[in-house]
Amino acid sequence: MKLDTNTTAQTLGDYAYQAIQKHYKKTLKWEKSVKKDEDPEALHQMRVGMRRLRTSVSRFVIALDLSKPISDKNIGKIARRLGNLRDLDVLKQTIEKDYKPRLSNKEQKYLHTAFDALAKQREHALATVQTTLKDESYKSLKQSMEEWLEKPSYKDLASITIQQVLPDLLLPEVSQFLLHPGWLVGTEVGESELKIRKGWEAEKVEQELANKGETLHSLRKQAKRVRYQMDLFSDLYNEFYAAYIADVKSIQDILGAMHDGVVLTEWLEDVFKSDMHTHLHGLTKLLAENRYQLWQQWQPLQERYLKTETRHGFHLTILHPKESAFSTEDEISEQTIG
Repeated sequence: MKLDTNTTAQTLGDYAYQAIQKHYKKTLKWEKSVKKDEDPEALHQMRVGMRRLRTSVSRFVIALDLSKPISDKNIGKIARRLGNLRDLDVLKQTIEKDYKPRLSNKEQKYLHTAFDALAKQREHALATVQTTLKDESYKSLKQSMEEWLEKPSYKDLASITIQQVLPDLLLPEVSQFLLHPGWLVGTEVGESELKIRKGWEAEKVEQELANKGETLHSLRKQAKRVRYQMDLFSDLYNEFYAAYIADVKSIQDILGAMHDGVVLTEWLEDVFKSDMHTHLHGLTKLLAENRYQLWQQWQPLQERYLKTETRHGFHLTILHPKESAFSTEDEISEQTIG
Protein backbone atom coordinates (compact mmCIF):
# COMPACT_ATOMS: atom_id res chain seq x y z
CA MET A 1 0.00 0.00 0.00
CA LYS A 2 1.35 3.44 -1.02
CA LEU A 3 1.95 5.76 1.94
CA ASP A 4 0.68 9.35 1.91
CA THR A 5 3.70 11.61 2.49
CA ASN A 6 1.67 13.64 5.01
CA THR A 7 0.83 10.54 7.05
CA THR A 8 2.77 9.91 10.24
CA ALA A 9 4.86 6.78 9.84
CA GLN A 10 3.92 4.02 12.27
CA THR A 11 5.38 0.78 10.94
CA LEU A 12 8.77 -0.32 9.69
CA GLY A 13 7.29 -0.35 6.19
CA ASP A 14 6.09 3.26 6.58
CA TYR A 15 9.55 4.44 7.58
CA ALA A 16 11.15 2.53 4.76
CA TYR A 17 8.83 4.06 2.18
CA GLN A 18 9.29 7.63 3.43
CA ALA A 19 13.09 7.35 3.61
CA ILE A 20 13.45 5.83 0.14
CA GLN A 21 11.03 8.32 -1.40
CA LYS A 22 12.78 11.30 0.22
CA HIS A 23 16.31 10.40 -0.88
CA TYR A 24 15.28 9.22 -4.33
CA LYS A 25 13.52 12.55 -4.97
CA LYS A 26 16.60 14.42 -3.74
CA THR A 27 18.80 12.45 -6.11
CA LEU A 28 16.55 13.19 -9.09
CA LYS A 29 16.31 16.88 -8.20
CA TRP A 30 20.00 17.42 -9.01
CA GLU A 31 20.41 15.01 -11.91
CA LYS A 32 19.91 17.49 -14.77
CA SER A 33 22.37 19.99 -13.31
CA VAL A 34 24.98 17.25 -12.77
CA LYS A 35 24.65 16.05 -16.36
CA LYS A 36 25.28 19.60 -17.59
CA ASP A 37 28.11 20.10 -15.06
CA GLU A 38 26.52 23.39 -14.00
CA ASP A 39 27.33 23.57 -10.30
CA PRO A 40 29.68 21.65 -7.96
CA GLU A 41 27.02 21.91 -5.23
CA ALA A 42 24.56 19.97 -7.40
CA LEU A 43 27.08 17.15 -7.70
CA HIS A 44 27.62 17.18 -3.94
CA GLN A 45 23.88 17.05 -3.23
CA MET A 46 23.23 14.26 -5.72
CA ARG A 47 26.08 12.22 -4.29
CA VAL A 48 24.71 12.66 -0.76
CA GLY A 49 21.21 11.76 -1.96
CA MET A 50 22.49 8.60 -3.63
CA ARG A 51 24.49 7.59 -0.56
CA ARG A 52 21.52 8.07 1.74
CA LEU A 53 19.27 6.21 -0.69
CA ARG A 54 21.75 3.35 -0.55
CA THR A 55 21.65 3.38 3.26
CA SER A 56 17.85 3.37 3.25
CA VAL A 57 17.66 0.47 0.81
CA SER A 58 20.31 -1.62 2.55
CA ARG A 59 18.94 -1.06 6.07
CA PHE A 60 15.27 -1.60 5.20
CA VAL A 61 15.70 -4.46 2.72
CA ILE A 62 14.66 -6.90 5.47
CA ALA A 63 11.14 -5.48 5.19
CA LEU A 64 10.93 -4.71 1.48
CA ASP A 65 10.26 -6.70 -1.67
CA LEU A 66 12.50 -4.89 -4.17
CA SER A 67 13.32 -5.69 -7.78
CA LYS A 68 16.91 -6.54 -8.72
CA PRO A 69 17.97 -3.07 -10.03
CA ILE A 70 17.21 -1.54 -6.61
CA SER A 71 20.22 -3.06 -4.89
CA ASP A 72 22.99 -1.90 -2.57
CA LYS A 73 25.55 -2.93 -5.18
CA ASN A 74 23.92 -1.05 -8.08
CA ILE A 75 23.31 2.15 -6.11
CA GLY A 76 26.82 1.94 -4.64
CA LYS A 77 28.41 1.77 -8.09
CA ILE A 78 26.65 4.94 -9.21
CA ALA A 79 27.43 6.73 -5.94
CA ARG A 80 31.14 5.89 -6.27
CA ARG A 81 31.34 7.39 -9.76
CA LEU A 82 29.69 10.56 -8.52
CA GLY A 83 32.10 10.45 -5.61
CA ASN A 84 35.20 10.20 -7.81
CA LEU A 85 34.20 13.43 -9.57
CA ARG A 86 33.26 15.15 -6.32
CA ASP A 87 36.59 14.19 -4.71
CA LEU A 88 38.47 15.99 -7.49
CA ASP A 89 36.35 19.12 -6.94
CA VAL A 90 37.10 18.99 -3.22
CA LEU A 91 40.80 18.48 -3.94
CA LYS A 92 40.91 21.60 -6.10
CA GLN A 93 38.88 23.64 -3.62
CA THR A 94 41.12 22.56 -0.73
CA ILE A 95 44.31 23.54 -2.55
CA GLU A 96 42.89 26.87 -3.74
CA LYS A 97 41.24 28.03 -0.52
CA ASP A 98 43.11 26.36 2.33
CA TYR A 99 46.69 26.22 1.12
CA LYS A 100 47.48 28.33 -1.96
CA PRO A 101 46.94 31.74 -0.26
CA ARG A 102 49.46 30.76 2.44
CA LEU A 103 52.24 29.85 -0.02
CA SER A 104 55.00 31.95 -1.54
CA ASN A 105 54.49 33.37 -5.05
CA LYS A 106 57.04 30.87 -6.33
CA GLU A 107 55.16 27.89 -4.89
CA GLN A 108 51.80 29.26 -6.09
CA LYS A 109 53.12 29.39 -9.66
CA TYR A 110 54.52 25.87 -9.32
CA LEU A 111 51.03 24.65 -8.38
CA HIS A 112 49.79 25.39 -11.92
CA THR A 113 51.07 21.94 -12.86
CA ALA A 114 48.78 20.43 -10.23
CA PHE A 115 45.74 22.32 -11.50
CA ASP A 116 46.46 21.20 -15.08
CA ALA A 117 46.64 17.57 -13.91
CA LEU A 118 43.41 18.02 -11.94
CA ALA A 119 41.61 19.44 -14.97
CA LYS A 120 42.55 16.42 -17.07
CA GLN A 121 41.49 13.94 -14.40
CA ARG A 122 38.23 15.81 -13.85
CA GLU A 123 37.43 15.76 -17.56
CA HIS A 124 37.74 11.97 -17.54
CA ALA A 125 35.70 11.60 -14.31
CA LEU A 126 32.95 13.87 -15.66
CA ALA A 127 32.69 11.82 -18.86
CA THR A 128 32.32 8.68 -16.72
CA VAL A 129 29.51 10.29 -14.67
CA GLN A 130 27.69 11.54 -17.76
CA THR A 131 27.92 8.09 -19.35
CA THR A 132 26.70 6.47 -16.12
CA LEU A 133 23.63 8.71 -15.97
CA LYS A 134 22.71 7.68 -19.53
CA ASP A 135 23.38 3.95 -19.33
CA GLU A 136 20.84 1.16 -18.90
CA SER A 137 21.83 0.35 -15.33
CA TYR A 138 20.90 3.84 -14.11
CA LYS A 139 17.75 3.99 -16.24
CA SER A 140 16.70 0.59 -14.89
CA LEU A 141 17.25 1.78 -11.31
CA LYS A 142 15.07 4.86 -11.91
CA GLN A 143 12.29 2.90 -13.59
CA SER A 144 12.27 0.28 -10.85
CA MET A 145 12.21 2.98 -8.16
CA GLU A 146 9.29 4.77 -9.82
CA GLU A 147 7.34 1.51 -10.10
CA TRP A 148 8.03 0.52 -6.49
CA LEU A 149 7.10 3.94 -5.09
CA GLU A 150 3.86 3.86 -7.09
CA LYS A 151 3.03 0.32 -5.99
CA PRO A 152 5.28 -0.70 -3.06
CA SER A 153 5.66 -4.34 -2.11
CA TYR A 154 6.64 -5.46 1.38
CA LYS A 155 7.73 -8.49 3.37
CA ASP A 156 5.88 -9.57 6.52
CA LEU A 157 8.27 -7.71 8.83
CA ALA A 158 7.13 -4.37 7.38
CA SER A 159 3.90 -4.49 9.39
CA ILE A 160 5.69 -4.40 12.76
CA THR A 161 5.56 -1.04 14.57
CA ILE A 162 8.77 0.95 14.31
CA GLN A 163 9.10 1.17 18.12
CA GLN A 164 9.29 -2.62 18.36
CA VAL A 165 12.31 -2.93 16.08
CA LEU A 166 14.23 0.35 16.44
CA PRO A 167 17.02 -0.92 18.75
CA ASP A 168 17.42 -4.07 16.65
CA LEU A 169 17.91 -1.94 13.54
CA LEU A 170 20.40 0.45 15.10
CA LEU A 171 22.45 -1.50 17.63
CA PRO A 172 24.28 -3.85 15.22
CA GLU A 173 25.71 -0.90 13.27
CA VAL A 174 26.58 0.98 16.48
CA SER A 175 28.32 -2.11 17.85
CA GLN A 176 30.46 -2.39 14.70
CA PHE A 177 31.33 1.27 15.12
CA LEU A 178 32.35 0.91 18.78
CA LEU A 179 34.29 -2.32 18.18
CA HIS A 180 36.25 -0.92 15.24
CA PRO A 181 40.07 -1.29 15.57
CA GLY A 182 40.46 2.38 14.63
CA TRP A 183 39.70 3.32 18.24
CA LEU A 184 42.94 1.62 19.29
CA VAL A 185 45.25 3.67 17.05
CA GLY A 186 47.68 5.61 19.23
CA THR A 187 46.81 3.71 22.42
CA GLU A 188 48.63 1.33 24.74
CA VAL A 189 47.55 -1.18 27.36
CA GLY A 190 48.78 -0.33 30.83
CA GLU A 191 47.70 -2.26 33.92
CA SER A 192 44.93 -3.96 31.90
CA GLU A 193 43.58 -0.56 30.88
CA LEU A 194 43.63 1.17 27.51
CA LYS A 195 45.36 4.53 27.59
CA ILE A 196 45.60 7.27 24.98
CA ARG A 197 49.21 8.07 24.18
CA LYS A 198 49.36 11.85 24.50
CA GLY A 199 52.04 14.43 23.93
CA TRP A 200 53.42 12.95 20.74
CA GLU A 201 55.66 15.12 18.60
CA ALA A 202 54.49 15.84 15.05
CA GLU A 203 56.98 13.35 13.61
CA LYS A 204 55.55 10.53 15.74
CA VAL A 205 51.99 11.40 14.65
CA GLU A 206 53.08 11.31 11.00
CA GLN A 207 54.61 7.88 11.55
CA GLU A 208 51.43 6.58 13.20
CA LEU A 209 49.27 7.94 10.38
CA ALA A 210 51.56 6.37 7.81
CA ASN A 211 51.15 2.98 9.50
CA LYS A 212 47.53 3.17 10.69
CA GLY A 213 45.94 5.85 8.50
CA GLU A 214 43.84 3.35 6.55
CA THR A 215 42.46 1.91 9.79
CA LEU A 216 41.33 5.38 10.88
CA HIS A 217 39.83 5.97 7.43
CA SER A 218 37.87 2.72 7.80
CA LEU A 219 36.55 3.96 11.16
CA ARG A 220 35.49 7.20 9.45
CA LYS A 221 33.49 5.21 6.88
CA GLN A 222 31.82 3.23 9.66
CA ALA A 223 30.98 6.51 11.43
CA LYS A 224 29.32 7.73 8.24
CA ARG A 225 27.22 4.55 7.99
CA VAL A 226 26.13 4.89 11.63
CA ARG A 227 25.25 8.56 11.19
CA TYR A 228 23.21 7.98 8.05
CA GLN A 229 21.28 5.19 9.73
CA MET A 230 20.71 7.15 12.95
CA ASP A 231 19.50 10.15 10.94
CA LEU A 232 16.65 8.02 9.60
CA PHE A 233 15.10 7.87 13.08
CA SER A 234 16.13 11.17 14.70
CA ASP A 235 12.48 12.23 15.14
CA LEU A 236 11.82 9.21 17.36
CA TYR A 237 14.48 10.05 19.96
CA ASN A 238 15.38 12.76 22.45
CA GLU A 239 18.23 15.27 22.70
CA PHE A 240 20.70 12.65 23.95
CA TYR A 241 20.34 10.79 20.69
CA ALA A 242 20.94 14.05 18.80
CA ALA A 243 24.11 14.60 20.86
CA TYR A 244 25.45 11.18 19.86
CA ILE A 245 24.70 11.94 16.20
CA ALA A 246 26.65 15.21 16.60
CA ASP A 247 29.59 13.30 18.10
CA VAL A 248 29.55 10.76 15.27
CA LYS A 249 29.50 13.60 12.74
CA SER A 250 32.51 15.23 14.46
CA ILE A 251 34.39 11.93 14.33
CA GLN A 252 33.49 11.53 10.66
CA ASP A 253 34.56 15.11 9.83
CA ILE A 254 37.86 15.04 11.73
CA LEU A 255 38.96 11.64 10.45
CA GLY A 256 37.75 12.60 6.98
CA ALA A 257 39.83 15.78 6.97
CA MET A 258 42.82 13.81 8.24
CA HIS A 259 42.46 11.29 5.44
CA ASP A 260 41.88 14.03 2.86
CA GLY A 261 45.22 15.53 3.84
CA VAL A 262 46.95 12.19 3.33
CA VAL A 263 45.23 11.70 -0.05
CA LEU A 264 46.18 15.23 -1.14
CA THR A 265 49.81 14.64 -0.18
CA GLU A 266 49.93 11.33 -2.06
CA TRP A 267 48.23 12.91 -5.10
CA LEU A 268 50.70 15.80 -5.18
CA GLU A 269 53.63 13.39 -4.82
CA ASP A 270 52.27 11.43 -7.78
CA VAL A 271 52.02 14.62 -9.87
CA PHE A 272 55.37 16.18 -8.89
CA LYS A 273 57.34 13.02 -8.03
CA SER A 274 60.52 13.84 -6.09
CA ASP A 275 60.20 17.55 -6.95
CA MET A 276 57.35 18.08 -4.50
CA HIS A 277 59.43 18.31 -1.34
CA THR A 278 61.98 20.50 -3.13
CA HIS A 279 59.68 22.97 -4.87
CA LEU A 280 56.65 22.75 -2.56
CA HIS A 281 58.39 22.68 0.82
CA GLY A 282 55.94 25.23 2.28
CA LEU A 283 52.90 23.22 1.20
CA THR A 284 54.40 19.99 2.53
CA LYS A 285 54.92 21.69 5.89
CA LEU A 286 51.35 23.09 5.98
CA LEU A 287 49.85 19.69 5.19
CA ALA A 288 51.81 18.06 8.04
CA GLU A 289 50.81 20.84 10.46
CA ASN A 290 47.14 20.40 9.55
CA ARG A 291 47.29 16.64 10.16
CA TYR A 292 48.90 17.27 13.55
CA GLN A 293 46.16 19.75 14.54
CA LEU A 294 43.46 17.29 13.49
CA TRP A 295 45.15 14.60 15.60
CA GLN A 296 44.81 16.92 18.62
CA GLN A 297 41.09 17.31 17.87
CA TRP A 298 40.64 13.56 17.43
CA GLN A 299 42.17 12.41 20.72
CA PRO A 300 39.53 13.86 23.12
CA LEU A 301 36.76 12.16 21.12
CA GLN A 302 38.76 8.95 21.01
CA GLU A 303 39.27 9.09 24.77
CA ARG A 304 35.56 9.72 25.41
CA TYR A 305 34.44 6.80 23.27
CA LEU A 306 36.86 4.39 24.87
CA LYS A 307 35.13 5.00 28.22
CA THR A 308 32.67 2.36 29.36
CA GLU A 309 30.12 4.99 30.49
CA THR A 310 29.97 6.60 27.06
CA ARG A 311 29.48 3.30 25.29
CA HIS A 312 26.80 2.16 27.71
CA GLY A 313 25.09 5.54 27.44
CA PHE A 314 25.03 5.20 23.65
CA HIS A 315 23.34 1.80 23.89
CA LEU A 316 20.87 2.97 26.55
CA THR A 317 19.85 5.95 24.45
CA ILE A 318 19.05 3.72 21.48
CA LEU A 319 17.10 1.33 23.69
CA HIS A 320 14.73 4.10 24.78
CA PRO A 321 12.90 5.97 22.01
CA LYS A 322 10.54 8.83 22.97
CA GLU A 323 7.52 6.56 23.34
CA SER A 324 9.25 4.51 26.00
CA ALA A 325 11.25 7.32 27.56
CA PHE A 326 12.57 7.20 31.11
CA SER A 327 9.97 8.02 33.70
CA THR A 328 12.05 10.30 35.92
CA GLU A 329 14.59 13.07 35.40
CA ASP A 330 17.13 11.13 37.46
CA GLU A 331 16.96 8.19 35.08
CA ILE A 332 17.30 10.51 32.08
CA SER A 333 20.37 12.21 33.58
CA GLU A 334 22.13 8.86 33.73
CA GLN A 335 22.37 8.97 29.94
CA THR A 336 24.55 12.08 29.82
CA ILE A 337 27.44 11.73 27.43
CA GLY A 338 31.03 11.46 28.58
